[in-house]
Amino acid sequence: MENQVIEAATLGGSVENLDFSVWALFLRSDPVVKSVILILIGASIWCWAIIFEKTVGLRRLSQRSTEFEQAFWSGNSLDELYERIASQPRDPMSAVFVAAMREWRRTPNRGNGEPDARVGLADRIERVMQITMAREMDQTESNINFLATTGSTAPFVGLFGTVWGIMNSFQSIALSKNTSLAVVAPGIAEALFATALGLLAAIPAVVAYNKLTKSMDRYAGRLDSFAGEFSAILSREMDGKE
Repeated sequence: MENQVIEAATLGGSVENLDFSVWALFLRSDPVVKSVILILIGASIWCWAIIFEKTVGLRRLSQRSTEFEQAFWSGNSLDELYERIASQPRDPMSAVFVAAMREWRRTPNRGNGEPDARVGLADRIERVMQITMAREMDQTESNINFLATTGSTAPFVGLFGTVWGIMNSFQSIALSKNTSLAVVAPGIAEALFATALGLLAAIPAVVAYNKLTKSMDRYAGRLDSFAGEFSAILSREMDGKE
């Protein structure tokens, strides 16, 4: 009985002497678990970079679009507005306006009163605006799919590291023929560390993806509304040329 007490105290002391800090867990893990940890840390850093860039970028685009709308609806000449921003549109909304105005100005007679010609011009302007909106939104949404990919795969990558760490723990038990905590604890700790990193990368990625996607859909709707209003303005202008 006394020997068992001494052995338990020795094992407890050996477990207490183990370093379970994050850095120690990383250094103690085998190459496979190290690779999993590095992948998850890299994915998490890249996700946060995307989140920051998209959040700031969307706020900037919304502000610039508001400034453009104020200039557009101010009652000043649209030709003057076009001349001022045609060389370098600052946001998707102004890019849609410039593309439509460029197509509009390429047809000096604006359909010359012929219905078929007016319909053809209106269709060209509509297509130009749709193409421009699609191109601008593609640029705005670039890299955001990485958030969805990380959110869906990071837990499984972490789970792979967990399974591998537990396998190492069982191998240590088999080789040492010792089931004490001193043998099992390091491998279990590495396994749980990989799981925690997987969740740490996945949870913010999923939350940010949902929020950013909703914001981008709202901005796309704002662009589509502007395109419809501008198309109506140009249609009334063409009707006035009859």
